[in-house]
Amino acid sequence: MRHLPPLPHKSFLLNTPDIELWPAGLLRARSNADARTLSRAWRVLRRKHDGRYLAALLPEGMLPLVPRLSHESGIEAAWDALDRLDAVRGFAIDDAGQLPLDRLQERLHALDVPEEYGKRTGLPLVPEPAALAFAGLDRYRRPLWLTAGAARAWEAMRQTASADDVVLEAISGYRSHDYQLGIFERKLGRGQTVEQILTVNAAPGFSEHHSGNALDIGAPGEPPAEESFEATRAFAWLTRRAGQFGFAMSYPRDNPHGIVYEPWHWCYQPRMVQEIPD
Repeated sequence: MRHLPPLPHKSFLLNTPDIELWPAGLLRARSNADARTLSRAWRVLRRKHDGRYLAALLPEGMLPLVPRLSHESGIEAAWDALDRLDAVRGFAIDDAGQLPLDRLQERLHALDVPEEYGKRTGLPLVPEPAALAFAGLDRYRRPLWLTAGAARAWEAMRQTASADDVVLEAISGYRSHDYQLGIFERKLGRGQTVEQILTVNAAPGFSEHHSGNALDIGAPGEPPAEESFEATRAFAWLTRRAGQFGFAMSYPRDNPHGIVYEPWHWCYQPRMVQEIPD
């Protein structure tokens, strides 16, 4: 296995079922008050389902940003995550573990997603990581979050491609269960049925993006998530070299899951790292 460099940034995101704990410097201010708060905070609690900032951790203590913070769903789990962080020196992000799936399963049942969906598609339920590493910015200048291993492999692969005069752009990485649940709920609200939605969207919890190991990759000047990506030098390079860094294309043509061909979607599989030929 090739040597991988350190993570490109020391920041990481603590993840809980309802709340994310972000490094304040990676969040965008939405008002002048936000800007003043973020400039002094070291971490911010962010509600997952709508992105609302709930509290900021300042040098002098915690500043609530919503009324009745103590009544927020999942706030105790967020405090527990901070307590675990305070209890250790040098957070071991590789050993952070995964979040339980029971909350997701309850919401899938409430949405009437067929229980046989996983068996029908061959897709497993994918838990979210309990912590994610900052892996740079994506094409749209948004923070890119991946597992620590995937972040190191992505940086090594991107730098190696650049040395070969090939530019790899990250389009998106980790997505929460709430992100996919939001898509479903909005479409249901517009009158679509669950079966109609499942023809174009994976059921929440069944996307590799939830794992923090999957990346949608693009090339400069190319539209995101289009089959035309297969005609780029970036795709040709990935086809030859991505396996050396543990990345594989998840959904080739005629894949057994019935998912459309996605030449842009690559997933880090650490056990699949290939040796570099002499």
